[in-house]
Amino acid sequence: MARDPWAYRDVAVESFIDPRSGALRIRPMAGQAYATSMRVQCARTLRDPDLYPAGTRFLIRAKLTDRQGGAPYLYAHHGDAVKVLAGRELESFLDEYRRRRI
Repeated sequence: MARDPWAYRDVAVESFIDPRSGALRIRPMAGQAYATSMRVQCARTLRDPDLYPAGTRFLIRAKLTDRQGGAPYLYAHHGDAVKVLAGRELESFLDEYRRRRI
């Protein structure tokens, strides 16, 4: 079955160190429609501390999904392009996101 491109949307995410496991994880940035506690399933390279240190912000194409009635999470296809966001780019994206919601 082919991927539905209309289900995917741009989401700003950031890497952080999980206090329980000490591993690098990815979560949605605040100021969007997704809770910052929501899981994000994406390419492992985004969680590689040698490539991207904790606190790196990315723009990914993701869709909201769940696994047979489980907790909802964001899914980004591992082959999709990822953009590293600098400070101004992140502010610009979040401002544009807020404008589209009104």
